[in-house]
Amino acid sequence: MNRRKLIKGLAMLPIAGAVISNENLIAAVPGTSEGSLMNSVKSDSEQNTTFTSFMDETNIFRSIGVEPVINCMGTFTIIGGSLERPAVREAMEAASHNFVQYDELADGIGQRLAELTGAEWGMVSAGCAAGLKHITAACVTGGNPEKLIRIPDLTGFDKSEVIIPGFSRNAYDHAIRNIGVKIVSVNTPEELEKAINSQTAMIYIRSTDTDTFTGQPLSLEEIARIAKPHKVPVLVDAAAENLTLPPVHLKRGATIVAYSGGKAICGPQCAGLMLGDKSILMSAWQASSPHHGPGRDNKVGREEMIGMMAAVEDWVKRDHAADWKRWLSWLDIIARRLSTVEGVKTEVIERTLLDNKSPVLKVSWDSSKLHFSGFDVAEELGRNKPRIAVWAEDENNGESFFNVTTGQMQAGEEKIVAERLYKVLSQKRSPKPGMTVPSTNLTGAWDVRVQFFSSSSQHSFTIVQDGNWISGSHRGDMDVMNLSGTIEGDQIKFSSSRRITGDHLEFLFKGTIKGDSMSGDIHLGEYRTAKFTATRNASKPARKKVMIPAGPPLAT
Repeated sequence: MNRRKLIKGLAMLPIAGAVISNENLIAAVPGTSEGSLMNSVKSDSEQNTTFTSFMDETNIFRSIGVEPVINCMGTFTIIGGSLERPAVREAMEAASHNFVQYDELADGIGQRLAELTGAEWGMVSAGCAAGLKHITAACVTGGNPEKLIRIPDLTGFDKSEVIIPGFSRNAYDHAIRNIGVKIVSVNTPEELEKAINSQTAMIYIRSTDTDTFTGQPLSLEEIARIAKPHKVPVLVDAAAENLTLPPVHLKRGATIVAYSGGKAICGPQCAGLMLGDKSILMSAWQASSPHHGPGRDNKVGREEMIGMMAAVEDWVKRDHAADWKRWLSWLDIIARRLSTVEGVKTEVIERTLLDNKSPVLKVSWDSSKLHFSGFDVAEELGRNKPRIAVWAEDENNGESFFNVTTGQMQAGEEKIVAERLYKVLSQKRSPKPGMTVPSTNLTGAWDVRVQFFSSSSQHSFTIVQDGNWISGSHRGDMDVMNLSGTIEGDQIKFSSSRRITGDHLEFLFKGTIKGDSMSGDIHLGEYRTAKFTATRNASKPARKKVMIPAGPPLAT
């Protein structure tokens, strides 16, 4: 599972490296002295008050009409990422009582993170993506404020290009592009060698791309080998990974490795952890708030900075094997409860990669026999109380499944989840009825008005109908997209989508037909919603005879 994929099964509660053995997860860490931050804050129960809070009708989210969610999906920002460890919350609260000079604070934290992780230096940013932005600025400016304040206009800069392998292009490289750099895509070692020049500021890769794994043609080791003679830094985005000590990607050749604070490490949700080369990280801090320039809009508070450091200290001391054992015990409870549901299979998957590393229970069935899909289950769980977020998919071979991921579950929730899943999966369902006869034929051209939150746009549809099925094209503001879906009675459901490098946009239309018009809502996934109205274009298609000459033209 990848943090950058949008979950289709939860309709859209949308949902962002090398193989490491458990014993290598934590190595001996220097600097864990009696005077550590962890010793200056009170200890707290593992369970704390999170489960009690979820069950309480006076829950702070319910007080404003928002129903909280049991997270069985993983560390996805759209549902809150992760729960901060008790020591993190206490450290943040302690930091809120006094003022401090931020550069001095950054230096102190940088040194402490170096002691804890074995990296040369550390920096806390306002989230992982902000850190990518600041490091790009650092590699472009070299810490020169005369250049910094001119970003994103890089005219006259001696560094203005970032190389990204094609397989690492993703939605998060917006953070890199925000600096104004030119992105150069490569796909082979030979292309990488050729792409590096005097303008190359850095190379960026995602640790989760299997193409970067050890032994691959463009592995991190190979990229680092090619980059090193040219003194080009390599930035590895390991946002959702478990923290390895010392950081495995630095050992493999990376210059900087970037983690999310609010994912596996369970630090502040709005913090990022940057580890590696001190000179680059000092320049990256210069490019971030509170300093003016392109990073001033990415403010990280003293509370988050101290909280992130506390999360790393906590990570060093945590019994990760005990966490894993506890998560497996929760999956066992859920699996045993579902074992009596006819036609439902369960399988425990113990992930070995560092990204989103926690055991998972795969729950699967034949949708043609049980008459419900993974999407149906995810919708039922996600839209009704108690709300449970799961990752669901429907395969072409008829198998449907969802995953229960334990890494962000809380003690006590496993029993709620087990009972809720049993109730949903054991419910007998009849085969879905056949499709309703269409009330009209949509074939033709349609003029479409789309109303966004603060603007409207003129789009168009060209539709071909074959019984209940419709296909065609959707012309938007920027692109022409393929369109497909259904019409049943006077109800329409169809989608169009556009994938460009690093990004994916999907329009999901649902509406009602009345005569020669239709109207309804558009679901835009993570970009929320819009409305549309469409009227049939009454213009008759052009009719023109074409004369074909018998030979070459006699005149021009």
